[in-house]
Amino acid sequence: MSYRYIALSVAVAGNLEDFERSVADSLRSLAMDCRGHVGCVALYAPQEAPAFDLPGGGILLGDLYDEVGRPVRDLAGLRHLPTQAAIRQHVLDHYWGEYLLFQPSDDGGTTVLRDPSGGVDCAYSLRGGNGFITSDLAIASRLGLHRDRIDWDFVRHCLLYPHIKIARTGLAGISELLPGCMLSVEGQKSSTGLGWSPWHFVTPAERQSDPVAAAQTIRDATTSVVRAMAETDRSLLLELSGGLDSSIVGACLANARTRMACCTAITPLPGADERRYASQIARQLGTKLLEQMLDFAEADIDFRLPRHSLRPAAWALGRAVARAMDNAAELQRVNSLFSGGGGDTVFCYLKSAAPAADAFRARGLTAGYRAIVDLSRLHGCTVAKAARLALRKLYRTPKGPCKPDGQWLLRTGVALPLEMHPWFSAPPHVLPGDRERIFELAGTQLFRDSTLRSGGRRVRFPLLSQPVMEACLRVPSWLWISGGQNRSIARSAFSGQLPHEVLNRRSKGTFMNYTFAVYRKNKATIGHFLLDGHLRSQGLLDPRELSLFLESPLPARDRSFMRIFDLCMIENWVRNHA
Repeated sequence: MSYRYIALSVAVAGNLEDFERSVADSLRSLAMDCRGHVGCVALYAPQEAPAFDLPGGGILLGDLYDEVGRPVRDLAGLRHLPTQAAIRQHVLDHYWGEYLLFQPSDDGGTTVLRDPSGGVDCAYSLRGGNGFITSDLAIASRLGLHRDRIDWDFVRHCLLYPHIKIARTGLAGISELLPGCMLSVEGQKSSTGLGWSPWHFVTPAERQSDPVAAAQTIRDATTSVVRAMAETDRSLLLELSGGLDSSIVGACLANARTRMACCTAITPLPGADERRYASQIARQLGTKLLEQMLDFAEADIDFRLPRHSLRPAAWALGRAVARAMDNAAELQRVNSLFSGGGGDTVFCYLKSAAPAADAFRARGLTAGYRAIVDLSRLHGCTVAKAARLALRKLYRTPKGPCKPDGQWLLRTGVALPLEMHPWFSAPPHVLPGDRERIFELAGTQLFRDSTLRSGGRRVRFPLLSQPVMEACLRVPSWLWISGGQNRSIARSAFSGQLPHEVLNRRSKGTFMNYTFAVYRKNKATIGHFLLDGHLRSQGLLDPRELSLFLESPLPARDRSFMRIFDLCMIENWVRNHA
């Protein structure tokens, strides 16, 4: 859970005091104190939420660290910078954290920047410059400023593109300020734009071509971030999957001044038991590995979501894992949970031939051939096949961020185009691998929505922090497959800090057997849930085709049933907000 706050906005500055007076009693009942005024906005947050003033009348809400991970509580030294834009850029260039930056504009308006990791939630509703910006719509609801209404056009979009995050939400009139984006409120007008872009870090001028230096930079950035977060939280539970990414987070926790515990989830079926690997990291950290069994009954399709959740994102497996980790966190009485989520994407685990295509285009024939050999070793195919796939990637028109999935939806004959995430606007002549990994990086922004944890504990994704993203984006895609290993630079960076067996893993456990068992055991319940639900009543599902699928046996290794969980996820969200 991020820091709680609400910012009240008015188009006419003289009306702000009246707005504040009208909700003063409700704000006091929520223990919300005024932390300052910035342009047309009044910011309210509990006293324990860190906030400090910036030169020129700005306010930073949240946690800020310098480049070596030391907490920052004073930016008065930036008073020499000539403009608010210069201060904002300096913060982005020399600091990182989980924060919102409120700044005044020249004509009495306000600009809000959400940090590139998205660590502080930010939903807003502005009509003619009047409205609110908040971490939690429950606050706005208590003030009488919001009531949930489902945006059915968004639901239709989500059915086609369930794993894409856009600024639009499932609640009518509510938008989300996405990570790295800025919201400008000027009089009766509001607009958004990019304050931080991942495309900047894949340009030739930023490219880090020395693998040794790249590994050092990534090790330093990741270690600094993990330790800074851990020492801020003082106690944590590390969710260990046994794979490379969560193990790297564990390695960075060594010698951190914090109390920690480690936990892994196991299932009644084979395939997901990672204790052999996870226990090695726990021993290295001097703690016992806790084990949590995922019972089949815990993987509900019909469950309560946080009030006013913005979009469908949490599904049955996530629900089961959430309960397991919450149980462990409660027993250990920790303040936060640490995840290796996003590591595959940040560490450039591309499954296409794009890295070899990138090497050809950026470095020529010799580097391209070397990357093709690495690609063939990585995927266990012939050099000829790897070369053919790389050439195809070079010369074919690049694909879009994702394809629509209309399976089991009623066809209306009206095409519903993909609404774009701001990171989907690729610059001209960008390399294929950079295009793919930044598109995938945008998808990781759904992780915070889908990771349900209770008890007010923060969920940390250090591998999706600004310093780690920047360090990894600077490393070209072909270096990440060096020696025929995926995530090669990350392995090199932590080669002296991870157990040999973990460092050199090429495979990882899967929950597919467990997920299929949940589907098989609950087919009748799923059928009633979908065919008697809101999506059906809105004419969005094809009941005949859906019934036929649910009644038919699945061939071996057929994973088409996973689409059913997408539909259940969306139906469950709708039921929580209807």
